[in-house]
Amino acid sequence: MSEAEQTQGTAGRLLAGRYRLGDVLGRGGMGTVWRATDETLGRTVAVKELRFPANIDEDEKRRLITRTLREAKAIARIRSAGAVTVYDVVHEDDRPWIVMELIEGRSLADVIREDGPLKWRRAAEVGVAVLDVLGAAHRQGILHRDVKPSNVLIAEDGRVVLTDFGIAQVEGDPSVTSTGMLVGAPSYISPERARGQKPGPPADLWSLGGLLYAAVEGVPPYDKGSAIATLTAVMTEPLGPPRNAGPLAEVMYGLLAKDPQKRLDEAGARALLTDAVNAPDERLPKPPKPSPDLDATQAIAMPTLPSIPAKPGWAEKADRAGASERTAGFGRSGASDKIDGTGASGSRAAAPSGSRGAGERSGAAGTSRAEGARGARGAFKPLRDDVEAASSTTGKQNEPVPSFNLTVGSVAAARGGRGARSGGYGRASITDVVPRRVLLVAAVVVVLAVIGTVLAITMSGDDKGKNGKGGTSPGHKKAAMSVTVTTDAYAAALPVRGASAGLPGAN
Repeated sequence: MSEAEQTQGTAGRLLAGRYRLGDVLGRGGMGTVWRATDETLGRTVAVKELRFPANIDEDEKRRLITRTLREAKAIARIRSAGAVTVYDVVHEDDRPWIVMELIEGRSLADVIREDGPLKWRRAAEVGVAVLDVLGAAHRQGILHRDVKPSNVLIAEDGRVVLTDFGIAQVEGDPSVTSTGMLVGAPSYISPERARGQKPGPPADLWSLGGLLYAAVEGVPPYDKGSAIATLTAVMTEPLGPPRNAGPLAEVMYGLLAKDPQKRLDEAGARALLTDAVNAPDERLPKPPKPSPDLDATQAIAMPTLPSIPAKPGWAEKADRAGASERTAGFGRSGASDKIDGTGASGSRAAAPSGSRGAGERSGAAGTSRAEGARGARGAFKPLRDDVEAASSTTGKQNEPVPSFNLTVGSVAAARGGRGARSGGYGRASITDVVPRRVLLVAAVVVVLAVIGTVLAITMSGDDKGKNGKGGTSPGHKKAAMSVTVTTDAYAAALPVRGASAGLPGAN
């Protein structure tokens, strides 16, 4: 009999006056699944038709009918989102028709074949959904016994559904499998079932481990090409190491343990699958850290800057040193001022020891000169710069900077008296040291002295010509006397003008 003849239903047929058959969705070993329309409720449903093999006897027919009814009852007892909902069971043509929820999607076997293996995170999500259905079935005393990728549907909305409880074993019901026969896919049959032992919930968990292995690797854990060779490998050979399992490797080895007593239970498998779902994927690039929005208005605290103590300037140190020096020595008459740090004696306001009036004038002028020194320091900035540069080259950071109380007279005296060291103090104009009147008088005296010398030489030559021998004529003596008198007069005039001008060191 052909496959078409074995299928009793035809497209457009109305079952029980309510369900109109449409297209064929799929065919399995025990029946055909149709798309149908519930004309009473106006919804699309799936109808599973039981198909009898050719040359079947009456006993085998009754056994298949009993199995189909038991499947419907088993599915109806399971309360899980991953289980198909059974709506109705219709008896026509001496066999049952199961009306159930229609799942729009593909089987996991089709997804692997068409799209390739799943990523381990998605495979873990599928494993959790299947484990939920198995847990609900085991609590109802139901063993699925045929967990494999072709019996897991992936809906278009991502929902995972475990189907085909056709060979399920319900606790308390007699077995409907013939003695000595093993029903199921060899690659997903547990070792204890392959040995002929009575299965329990661990058998379904072993099949779940094989499903996870096939989901990420693309092939079942054991596949030797024939049923007997495959079942032998299931019972004896170790599991080949998975290459794409990632965090699922631990749960795979735990579920595929050959000893049911050492196999992971439902709680252990759920914990590991949940950890795998939430595990970070090291192969994915880490998301970039969000950059701060610099355009947003913010309230920002003002930063506190450390306070830096101001270093006292050279001029302030000079003022303090000058004040202490005036307090110590300006009250003594005839005391000579020194440039601090150099030891060079100055001649500022040095009066003769016998002249008390000059000493008083110089003491009284000390205060005015100290006040004027602040203005003079600006004029002598190169002098201060030279001293600071010399101090920095010595490398003595902790020594105090020497103080200088300078006047025009002290610079002149230092330049005249220190000779080789005068280069370090700078140069001053002669008009800043000697008054113009004194310079004018000196110029006139020099001119007169030159004229007198020329006249004396001329007259001396005339006398030698006349007398024929050396000697001193009255004219020569007169000229010499005038030169001497003139020079003495200039020398006598210098102290008086120097004192009136306030110049020290005139003597």
